[in-house]
Amino acid sequence: MSKIIREIQPHWIAISPYLSIRNEEDYDRSVEQLNVLIDIVGTDEDHPMYEYLDTLGTLIYAYEETNYPMPSVRGTEVLSYLMEEHGLRQSDLPEVGSQGVVSEILSGKRELNLRQIRALAKRFHVSPAVFI
Repeated sequence: MSKIIREIQPHWIAISPYLSIRNEEDYDRSVEQLNVLIDIVGTDEDHPMYEYLDTLGTLIYAYEETNYPMPSVRGTEVLSYLMEEHGLRQSDLPEVGSQGVVSEILSGKRELNLRQIRALAKRFHVSPAVFI
């Protein structure tokens, strides 16, 4: 048995519930713990619990990717949703183009170009990737 395994094994029973997410109960507990850690640690990378916060975030992300996959949506669907959420009309998006251009984009007759994607990402404070 390797040295690291010998050193960790006696402690593993105590810490393993905090480092594994196998079901919804584990997931809920981990998310709750992460929220507490964020309140305590924040972004202080020198805090003694920062590495645990980072590790727990990674474990939660992996569980969510497997159990809650994001549906695939088109950029125009995202735009439509954001417009609805913000109470916007087609004419309220001059950074994309005229009302006619926005209409063609939303109907699928025209694709968003890079300039429009950048402008929309900036306006809605989202990653440009959501429109691609």
